[in-house]
Amino acid sequence: MRVEHQLRAFEQILKSYDGTLPLHRFLFAYFKRNKQMGSSDRRWASRYIYSFFRLGKALIASEYTLRLAVADFLCSQTTSLVLETYLTGLKEHVELPVREKIALIKQHYPSFKLTDVFSFHSQLSADIDQEDYITSFFIQPDLFIRVDAGYLEKVTATLKQAEIVVENISDTTLALQNGTKLDTLLAAQKHYQVQDLSSQKTGSFFQPQPWDKWWDCCAASGGKSLLLYDLESKIELLVSDVRENSLHNLDERFQEAGLKKYQKKVLDLLENNDQDLHDYEFDGIILDAPCSGSGTWGRTPEMLYHFDAHKVSYFSGLQKTIAGNVVKYLKEGKPLIYITCSVFKEENEDVVAFLLENLPLKLEKMQVIKGYAAKADTMFVARLIKQ
Repeated sequence: MRVEHQLRAFEQILKSYDGTLPLHRFLFAYFKRNKQMGSSDRRWASRYIYSFFRLGKALIASEYTLRLAVADFLCSQTTSLVLETYLTGLKEHVELPVREKIALIKQHYPSFKLTDVFSFHSQLSADIDQEDYITSFFIQPDLFIRVDAGYLEKVTATLKQAEIVVENISDTTLALQNGTKLDTLLAAQKHYQVQDLSSQKTGSFFQPQPWDKWWDCCAASGGKSLLLYDLESKIELLVSDVRENSLHNLDERFQEAGLKKYQKKVLDLLENNDQDLHDYEFDGIILDAPCSGSGTWGRTPEMLYHFDAHKVSYFSGLQKTIAGNVVKYLKEGKPLIYITCSVFKEENEDVVAFLLENLPLKLEKMQVIKGYAAKADTMFVARLIKQ
């Protein structure tokens, strides 16, 4: 039977995957090794494994076939062989809104608890609506792009000509279906950046002024720096990261975006960097801190299943240490912008409280950016002023 064939393929992937690699990278390598799998096999296997992990630890004591069927029902708007075989009484309701489908699952399977999907719910930041946030895991997040000023109409027209569904979020932001092949569709247009909606919203906390000196201290591939540059191009910019390969990717992005004047350094911010930074004083520091990434798990649902709760304290310790090591290079009266893509209080409000108690900082404002309400990532940002 075809359903048995699909289940065997799913089960082999599930048994092979240990959570070490991001799931999309694992699947790419897995399919490359297993060339006998056709495009249909790969498509169904991907759908099933992603849906399965979106269920988190809910119904954990049940047979995996039932868990897969429930997950596929909650995550999909079209039926499947697994759904038709193992959830026959509910298959005709697959097109209902997610909340109505959750209610049906609770009715048919009383042991199903929404809080088991995200088993770390007691650690959420206070402003996050627990039910709304957990429900969002059954909805695929959108792909967001930030378009250069004056090019929105042109980029939108190109996408619509290719019959891509586009939603205008703002004068600079478009939302598209996740997985849209932008490199192909917009190959001739370099007037955009792929950047999540919530990440874009952190820019309202920057407030750069002409000729300011800014440091993006955990720059990675430079997304926040490009956002800063778009807000104010007349700045002096230093970017740093502990990973040299990330800075190579940053160079490519900066070149495409036309950002040519900047300094970069490979720095371990857990160490004393006075030898490299003794002459530096900054008008603003962006600390997009290493974190659990829990606000992005809608894109990486495998973490619902494989994340170890003790890592939250580990990241919180990193964040406090890094902040203490960079704030000494900040001018008085100037902002430290603390950012995480975490939903955990221990990485967000608790870190801010620690910084206020132990460093010469005053809180100007902080916010949980609730991306779960907009098919986007959820992030935390605080603007702290050095006293």
